Amino acid sequence: MAQKPSIPKGTRDFTPDEMVRRNYIFDSIKEVFQRYGYMPIETPAMENLDTLLGKYGDEGDKLLFKILNSGDFLNKADDGLLAQKDSNRVTGQISEKGLRYDLTVPFARFVVQHQNELSFPFKRYQIQPVWRADRPQKGRYREFFQCDVDVIGSDSLFNEVELIQIVDEVFQKLGIRVVIKLNNRKVLAGIAEIIGEASRLTDITVAIDKLEKIGLEKVNAELSEKGLTDYAIAKLQPILSLSGSNSGKLDQLANILVSSEVGTKGVEELREVLTLVDSLDVETGVEMDLTLARGLNYYTGAIFEVKALDMQIGSITGGGRYDDLTGIFGLKNVSGVGISFGADRIFDVMNQLELYPPEVTTTTQLMFVNFGHKEGAHCLKIAAQLRNEGLKVEVYPDSAKMKKQMTYANKKNIAFVALVGEEEMNAGTVTLKNMGTGEQNSVKVEDIIGTFSE
Repeated sequence: MAQKPSIPKGTRDFTPDEMVRRNYIFDSIKEVFQRYGYMPIETPAMENLDTLLGKYGDEGDKLLFKILNSGDFLNKADDGLLAQKDSNRVTGQISEKGLRYDLTVPFARFVVQHQNELSFPFKRYQIQPVWRADRPQKGRYREFFQCDVDVIGSDSLFNEVELIQIVDEVFQKLGIRVVIKLNNRKVLAGIAEIIGEASRLTDITVAIDKLEKIGLEKVNAELSEKGLTDYAIAKLQPILSLSGSNSGKLDQLANILVSSEVGTKGVEELREVLTLVDSLDVETGVEMDLTLARGLNYYTGAIFEVKALDMQIGSITGGGRYDDLTGIFGLKNVSGVGISFGADRIFDVMNQLELYPPEVTTTTQLMFVNFGHKEGAHCLKIAAQLRNEGLKVEVYPDSAKMKKQMTYANKKNIAFVALVGEEEMNAGTVTLKNMGTGEQNSVKVEDIIGTFSE
């Protein structure tokens, strides 16, 4: 017996019904991006490993999917390393490419490679899948789509404000209630400085970024394991538990970081962004959160995360400013900022909360029953007219038994079927049957559209 086919853990098939819903999400996000002047690009699914490695920290590097070289990939591998089972060193000899981990690093590579063709500031959006060798669990997949929007070549904080506006508009459009969490890596650098651990910024940010998932006690234990002193950890506690309004937190933070130049700069940037947002018609709440760290090494300024309010799930959008990312590829002093919408988590939220408008899930509004070749050919002409008027119409292709055709319409949740026999053909009418109520009415062909707009 043939083995039952399967797909890798952490990946998913999507049915037609699911794809209709996913495309609604993609189209809604894309429409907002375009209204703010962002242009689409695409990059390859795989990148050279030297493009990807070292950009996401040690933990991120471990989650990269590596691709074996073509042909005899062991041909250039060192026999000694193979015998020692030294996988880290052998990998560099047998794999030169990897699947992209996110869309931001490939975007930076794209900008450097095409810099002479672009106009700066360059505003792009990109909607493509990414891959991470993570442990699959609810809301976390190994293959998932990101919807990224970035502007590069400008250090203006207006860009951060615009991204908050985009987040607000996207989730208002999708009907998901969210809160935007905001922090600044300069503030985190200032905190590391004043607790006497400036050299351990990465360790601190990686640990406190897990605060919501694992709790303060385990975060402190991790910081201790990384080598932070008890004094530094104790000094960090009241900072992580600051409370009050955004302006109140900023005032407290300004006093705490008064001796740190970089920390003070971060406070000033946060204050300007929040002041500008307050002056705009942004309905989504924006909350300053000092525990937000986003453990990616390339962030240097503002950092964002978006959480759904009506469902327990990880962040559904995140991003930040990266002043040095293109410098890694040789293009210095080009600042960028962007955010990524996690389409798969948004999809899960909308499914659980049933947030799709009824018209989104309607793939076919009207199906013509096929009574035979002559009647079917007549229906093809009417269907073409109705499609030109914007109606979603199909003609059943075979003159099968009525029960089979009606079962098909029911399974597809088609609201109406059209019955056209010899009598209807001669009269220029169709008999419309409401599949919900069973009611049937004779309607002139030219009046069918009006029936659906009532």
